[in-house]
Amino acid sequence: MLSAYDLHLLAQGTHYRSYEKLGAHVGDGGTHFAVWAPNAASVSVIGDFNDWSPGRALMDLRPEAGVWELFLPGIGSGARYKYHVVSRFNGYKAAKADPYAFYSEIRPGTASRVWDLNSYSWNDSKWLEARHTNPVTCPMSVYEVHAGSWMRVPEEGNRWLTWRELAERLRDYVCEMGYTHVEFLPIAEHPFDGSWGYQITGYFAPTSRFGTPSDFMYLVDCLHQSGISVILDWVPAHFPTDEHGLVYFDGTHLYEHADPRQGEQREWNTLLYNFGRSEVRNFLISNALFWLDKYHIDGLRVDAVASMLYLDYAKKPGDWVPNRFGGRENLEAVDFLRTLNEHTYSEFPGTMTIAEESTAWPMVSKPTYLGGLGFTFKWNMGWMHDTLEYMEKDPVYRSYHHNQVLFSLMYAFSENFILPLSHDEVVYGKGSMIRKMPGDEWQKFANLRLLYGYMFGHPGKKLLFMGNDLGQWNEWNHDTSLDWNLLQQPRHKALQRWVRDLNTFMRGEPALYERDSDPGGFEWIDCNDVSRNVLSFLRKGRSEAETLLFVCNFTPVPQHNYRVGAPAGGFWKEVLNGDATLYGGSGQGNMGGVDASPLPLHGRPWSLSITVPPLAAVVFKQD
Repeated sequence: MLSAYDLHLLAQGTHYRSYEKLGAHVGDGGTHFAVWAPNAASVSVIGDFNDWSPGRALMDLRPEAGVWELFLPGIGSGARYKYHVVSRFNGYKAAKADPYAFYSEIRPGTASRVWDLNSYSWNDSKWLEARHTNPVTCPMSVYEVHAGSWMRVPEEGNRWLTWRELAERLRDYVCEMGYTHVEFLPIAEHPFDGSWGYQITGYFAPTSRFGTPSDFMYLVDCLHQSGISVILDWVPAHFPTDEHGLVYFDGTHLYEHADPRQGEQREWNTLLYNFGRSEVRNFLISNALFWLDKYHIDGLRVDAVASMLYLDYAKKPGDWVPNRFGGRENLEAVDFLRTLNEHTYSEFPGTMTIAEESTAWPMVSKPTYLGGLGFTFKWNMGWMHDTLEYMEKDPVYRSYHHNQVLFSLMYAFSENFILPLSHDEVVYGKGSMIRKMPGDEWQKFANLRLLYGYMFGHPGKKLLFMGNDLGQWNEWNHDTSLDWNLLQQPRHKALQRWVRDLNTFMRGEPALYERDSDPGGFEWIDCNDVSRNVLSFLRKGRSEAETLLFVCNFTPVPQHNYRVGAPAGGFWKEVLNGDATLYGGSGQGNMGGVDASPLPLHGRPWSLSITVPPLAAVVFKQD
């Protein structure tokens, strides 16, 4: 039974552990069911155990909060069930999946399933204890993964890997490649494979496609025990119109707005949450905390934040309703996001939230007490668009678009940024990363190595989608595996080694992560060599001895005796060279390093005379 205090908090919209009370909870001798449906005339639990017959297991209404509950003896983990809801309005009747279900029937079935989340024994206590650090100053290279297409089993009908099969294979690959984080595209239950998980109907249930909730816990546990953080893509911006889901849940617009100008997102054919309703905010915040609590998740990447912030997002004039001040800002969504972030950090220190926000909304990753939204990080979509547009151009024309590769440094420290080369850039005819690059095959690989080298030198955390580190020729296809066979070819294997070495190098150099969001951690040497398309800059740690000197040549012409200013004398060791033969390059470089000369240049008392290889990034560090 729900206590009076539970009901008070639910009615108030501040029961942020509501997943401990609503839904199906296995207890002594049976299962307790509870669901919020304030406008229902009756609700009954239907399932395998009563032949899916409405009325045989009628629930009792707790009118204080509009919650219906019932204890059914003899029901345990695995039982399939739904709520049969009869509305007080319009004669509406429907069989609804449990919004708080911990497990779901595999599609095309839509039933919820009872599951005891306490049946799994965790082994990641050391990881959780060590997690209480500031992510902004830590090394972060994210490997973005779609669980259903990372790797399949072709000899068994091209089936998916299970969560447990994925655990060992993914762990081994991520450790070998030096990534620090894995970010999964949405793994909550969804009916349509082609939505990639972005149209969710089971917010509290890892998809049953790959196994049970305990199996997914095993995957997270396995990654944690190997020192790998886990981020989930989380979708509070919209939900699908499937009848078994949240839409018109009790015969009224319970989770969505009644006015289609407020409640519909026609671009995606989905519905928008009513963030002005306290119970809806409670549902979403509880869901966010649920993943951090029950599944030990380290961070949530919040999808489509811009669509939440703006009332007119992807809408025509007259198709949206202004806020109470006449503006386009969704004030209720802003309040929701701030509350979400405050509770996330206060209840689970060391975790992070990441905004996919594609506009110039200010202070996305600034604390709420300063007026910000309170996210830990924001995806730098501007850097991604400008840099890819620049890299896609033939080097002959790059000098005419020099500002594209410079502009991101004008605002690089306005937020705590992540630099994403995500799944969105390798679908819908955009071409894979390697196909975006200009030139013949050698130049394509050289350009891609240069892009990644420049990316790792640029301030901000890093994110690569699976397959980007293989040089996969095909666009991502959610229905099949990555083209792992490409690693039998030397150029693809060499590119993979370059990414591995970039990850390893970044993790060992504080200059590449400690001050990502600090203007003092970056300094141009020369950003004006337009005619030769060469950029040079410093990345600086807290100690001068940690300083790294980057030189990037965006043309296929090697630059010999190229002189750049240096902050100090002595021997500067060449610590990374994207043109090295082991990466598939031409092997041009600086024979291990160069001595600085006391010839002032670029406002510095010393300078280096170096060879800058074609289409390559080279990095030096004072020995």
